[in-house]
Amino acid sequence: MTRRLLASYLGLVLLVLLGLEIPFGLLYARAETSRLSNSIERDAGMLAELAEERIEENNTEELPELAADYGERTGARVVVVDRTGIVLTDSASITPAGTDLSAEPDIATALHNQTTVGTAPDPDTGAETRYATVPGASGNTIRGALRLSYPTDVLNGRIHDIWLTLALTSLVVMAAVTLIALALARWIIRPVHALERATTQLADGTLTNPPDADFGPPELRRLATSFTRTATSLQHLLKAQRAFAAEASHQLKTPLTALRIRLENFEPHLDPAAHDSLDEAISETERLGRMIQGLLSLARLESTATTPEAADLDAVVADRSATWAPYAAEHLVHITTAGSPAGHVWAIPGALEQILDNLLANALRVSPPGTTITLTTRRTPHRIELHVIDQGPGMSAAERQRAFDRFWRASDTHHDGTGLGLPIVDQLTRASGGHVTLEPAPATGLDAVVHLCPTDTTALAPTARGTRSYTRQNPPFTVPPKPTAAPAHARR
Repeated sequence: MTRRLLASYLGLVLLVLLGLEIPFGLLYARAETSRLSNSIERDAGMLAELAEERIEENNTEELPELAADYGERTGARVVVVDRTGIVLTDSASITPAGTDLSAEPDIATALHNQTTVGTAPDPDTGAETRYATVPGASGNTIRGALRLSYPTDVLNGRIHDIWLTLALTSLVVMAAVTLIALALARWIIRPVHALERATTQLADGTLTNPPDADFGPPELRRLATSFTRTATSLQHLLKAQRAFAAEASHQLKTPLTALRIRLENFEPHLDPAAHDSLDEAISETERLGRMIQGLLSLARLESTATTPEAADLDAVVADRSATWAPYAAEHLVHITTAGSPAGHVWAIPGALEQILDNLLANALRVSPPGTTITLTTRRTPHRIELHVIDQGPGMSAAERQRAFDRFWRASDTHHDGTGLGLPIVDQLTRASGGHVTLEPAPATGLDAVVHLCPTDTTALAPTARGTRSYTRQNPPFTVPPKPTAAPAHARR
């Protein structure tokens, strides 16, 4: 934007300079040409009168001195002829005395008592000259003629000098305007850049450096003040919302646990026909507990920051695959691993385990008996991909777009998921400097792809890629224990 402002200022100044200097230069050139012509014609007339007197008095021997003296003082060439066109003197000593010039147009015209003024090549030297040829006469009596000529390079030099002066003036003015415009543009752009940085910080969640409201144009200062006030209010609202979600979730855990215990204690005292309803009530209580646990995890992720560290993805995949294999076997589902070794990736502590637990829980929930869940690692030029592929019903394109929304579940879902599993996976992956996508599996089912940054590519480390910076404090979540029964993890 600074360049655009600078270009607009300079373009406007250049347009003004051209509009002023070009007409001035042309006017000066025309005035100099006219002044030289008038000067030549005036001097030629005066010299012709003096020459006519000398010719009339038969004192022609003074003519060479007269012509030579004028030529030395002015740099002009003076040629004097008698009434028949015979050269009497030439100040430049080029045309010898006695040469007949009566055939030359300007001399012939002057001998007919008419003056000729114009620009033409010198008949002897070929140089471009400005000349005036006037008759030397008394009344109608023609006693001779005089040609006075100046080289036009003198005039051209003057015109060239004025154009050069105008050009240098323009350069000085443009340089001065450039410095002034650059200072002005920076004065205007600096608060805009500050607002841009503040907006980026606010988009990342926290405004640490509010824009300076004491610099720049008044309009931008007022905008910075209004932005800071709005951002502060927004951060307070977000903080209050997160605190409420965390506090409410925490406070609900104890009564829910007590409610579940009380419901289980009812079982010996209920009619057997009511046991199904009791089981459903306990199941809903468990789902509500899992939802509260998911909300607590998301609240901790949003309010607590950690620094991504190097983690062995191959070891985590092997560990979680072995942990989930017995529970998957109870549902007649097989878990297998494939792909090439991935090595170490950037991830916040415990994130990989939590990501795999949620994705495996989702995959198991939709996998029919006799199918396979495949964990695949794949290395690309700039990323490491972790694929969790199931053979379930899959999702449509519209469902895959909404799958990361909190509490969203597909309309045909019949399981007891909470709709928080994938949002947690997405939050953990982004906090680790990567991202997660959902793709159709090659045959049927869903392919959840987690894109992570390899540690051996330092240019793509999370802090180097310009992602959100995390400062390690307390862990944002607790890694769930190895499942011995149905794992209580967040659902799709």
